[in-house]
Amino acid sequence: MKKKGMLVLCLALTVCLLSGCMSMLAADSLFGAGKNALSGTENSRPAVSADGETVTISREEYERYRQFDELLELMDAADLYFYQEPDHAKMLKGASAGLLEGLEDYYTFYYDPEAWTKLWEDDEGEYAGVGILISSYYSTGICKISRVFEGSPAQKAGVRRGDILYRVGEDLYVVPDTLQDAVDIMRGTPGTTVDVTFLRDGEEITFTLERAIINVNQIESTMLTEDVGLIALYEFAGKCDEEFEAALNSLIAQGAKGLIIDLRDNPGGWVDAAQSIGDLFLDAGDLCYLVYRDGSERHDYRTHDGKVEIPLVMLVNENSASASEILTAALRERADATVVGVNTYGKGVVQMVQGVGTEGSGYQMTIAEYLTPGGNKVHKVGLAPDVEIALEEGDNGEYDFGDAEKDPQLRKALETMMEKMGDGK
Repeated sequence: MKKKGMLVLCLALTVCLLSGCMSMLAADSLFGAGKNALSGTENSRPAVSADGETVTISREEYERYRQFDELLELMDAADLYFYQEPDHAKMLKGASAGLLEGLEDYYTFYYDPEAWTKLWEDDEGEYAGVGILISSYYSTGICKISRVFEGSPAQKAGVRRGDILYRVGEDLYVVPDTLQDAVDIMRGTPGTTVDVTFLRDGEEITFTLERAIINVNQIESTMLTEDVGLIALYEFAGKCDEEFEAALNSLIAQGAKGLIIDLRDNPGGWVDAAQSIGDLFLDAGDLCYLVYRDGSERHDYRTHDGKVEIPLVMLVNENSASASEILTAALRERADATVVGVNTYGKGVVQMVQGVGTEGSGYQMTIAEYLTPGGNKVHKVGLAPDVEIALEEGDNGEYDFGDAEKDPQLRKALETMMEKMGDGK
């Protein structure tokens, strides 16, 4: 495995959650003190009196703190008038969350200590829940099931890909803004149950699901023909890059002379994982590059000489986002990969994720837009396929893995690969 680059979280607006656990991943920092650190000078340091009772600060710091007068007034009002004893810690956490909400960015938000801890746990690929991957759509207000894990309580009960998550418990109706609450309820102790209601063809269906330990596989692979291999990558999380390389080596050992990479419904994840996977197929150059608000650029996501020579077809859909788009664009522009499917999501910004304060909280914040190696924009545009094929209306794409006979998009990807190999590309 080639050395990983720095960590950047690249999360889709399609916020993906693993049956009660948010599958958004975290990093300590992005570039260390450069872009992230709050800077100060020695002159701005507060001076403490000998008795420790008085602190002297600069005029600049004084004016900065005055911005928060309103918050202190509200806290004082709660101390004086609220009908119950106020919890200052909770109030301050709510203020922190509200501060970032003021940026009005879907991908920038605050993690309280509990959510921050879960974030790190979830990247390990094991949790207690019901076994579904959920995509949320702010444009429509719905939360849709994008994957049901093999052998999970949800699969055994009959939950299907494409079902809409409607209600959890008796009274929590699920929309993007309440999805984390629903996730928290669906998580729990193995062996306990939770009622979950879905919409399917306009009808409500309620399942009583028994929570269990879910082991999340990010990679599946198989040989489609005697010389064409298939790797499906479901999310850029955990050790997916190592699993991908192992799958690639196994397929080549089985005789694969062409490779289809299926990124349908992959919402993204770690850019460094996309970098490691791209590095398998690319010589030295950019995977993507970042552009900051001041116009400066950073070219940290680079691949290195030494690559596998194999024809590539990328299979994508409208839910392929973020790191999926980064990898797809790089392999198309630099490795002659052919893109099959429909226009991708169009999430072309990256976030840093790091801890804050002393109580175990954290945050993620959008810091830059990324462009493809060729300088092309992805954000709110997406990637247009070279070979377009959409599913027919009403087809939710629920096919067995690797079933090219029934899956029309996979069948088209295979036909495209056979043409590439026949042309000697």
